[in-house]
Amino acid sequence: MKSTEIQQLLNEYPLVKNLIELEEIFWFNPCNTTFKEGLPFVGLDANDVGDAEARLNRFAPYLCKAFPETEATHGIIESEIVAIPTMQKTLEQHYGVNIAGKVLLKKDSHLPISGSIKARGGIYEVLTHAEKLALQAGLLSENDDYSKLFSEEFRQFFNQYSIAVGSTGNLGLSIGIISVKLGFNVSVHMSANAREWKKQKLRSHGVNVVEYKQDYGVAVAQGRKEAEFNPDCFFIDDENSQTLFLGYSVAGARVKTQLEQMNMVVDEDHPLFVYLPCGVGGGPGGVAFGLKLAFGDHVHCIFAEPTHSPCMLLGVYTGLHDNICVQDIGIDNITAADGLAVGRASGFVGRAMERLLDGFYTVHDQEMYNLLGLLNRDEGIRLEPSALVGMVGPSRVSGNFDYLNSRNLSVDKMKQATHLVWATGGGMVPDDEMAKYLDAAEI
Repeated sequence: MKSTEIQQLLNEYPLVKNLIELEEIFWFNPCNTTFKEGLPFVGLDANDVGDAEARLNRFAPYLCKAFPETEATHGIIESEIVAIPTMQKTLEQHYGVNIAGKVLLKKDSHLPISGSIKARGGIYEVLTHAEKLALQAGLLSENDDYSKLFSEEFRQFFNQYSIAVGSTGNLGLSIGIISVKLGFNVSVHMSANAREWKKQKLRSHGVNVVEYKQDYGVAVAQGRKEAEFNPDCFFIDDENSQTLFLGYSVAGARVKTQLEQMNMVVDEDHPLFVYLPCGVGGGPGGVAFGLKLAFGDHVHCIFAEPTHSPCMLLGVYTGLHDNICVQDIGIDNITAADGLAVGRASGFVGRAMERLLDGFYTVHDQEMYNLLGLLNRDEGIRLEPSALVGMVGPSRVSGNFDYLNSRNLSVDKMKQATHLVWATGGGMVPDDEMAKYLDAAEI
């Protein structure tokens, strides 16, 4: 952007100055509305999410056979919710804020198969594509036992086809691992921020890893270009895919069941706050949509981003969505939170979800490392840096009375609140890499 354009942006949207200066900020969304009013803008509904859940149930017998680690959950890819009471006390001391209610952790960091939230959407999109191909070829019907896909016959069939995706790391892991298992040829186009161990793990599974010195946007563009020249190559579009979005959204009903099993009430007097790390937006957007379907206006979804990559906040705040990127205003998009190192947000997710999100905030890289160290010390749980941006949320919400008043969240309601920090990745980080993360923590 030209300096005059940036100045005009600053005049209209003063918080952009804080973003440019890499400050930690919390912006509560004035466009937030009721679920009933916001739902039509999503373009999807409960029936679409129900179809996604049904498809995952059909594939459960296959996943049980192909990935024995899913046998305990009968082929359903799901993570536990745990209380973190010692960490809650530490957060109160660390930020000097009383956090009313209870802080819980959603451990998508330890999802089976690929160890991150991307195991939801990424694996679901590949399964959807595989089902479509097999149905069209007459090799499968929806009434079949899908464990039949775990065979040499189907591997040979899928081997005629290719899959391509651009990724900062975790999406590539989920898509690469499941695609190879099914028999597809798969190329993962990895941005400069992608961790070396993730590239090596993909290669060990037989995935073609293509590396770039540029960021996520270039990796996605090249993956898309590869698919354009090959009619048998399916490109998984992290920026615009409704299928990925729906794969993430099934989490909403499952969280509702989990909280009920924990005797946690969510209603007008018992609000639920969910803090979601955000990169391009598909994962947190889909999860937030599923949560809104499950809890309606009683759930408050807040996106968290690194100060060096606040693409969704920038897009929604200015209303420009994918017509602006962080580099346009001089931000480098270089962050320790490799999974969130995205300069341009999904226009689809931003426009679909902007009315259903309570707010956005940003976090310094060093703070992620510090929280990583504190969580390991207090609860013995190890996450990757990007998964810690959500951990800041309970203190930001609890300390902002303007926000609480604007949402009619009284002191009595907050005493009965549930704060759910969504841990997006870290379960597959090698020990030596985790040791480096922990060494970077200043605690």
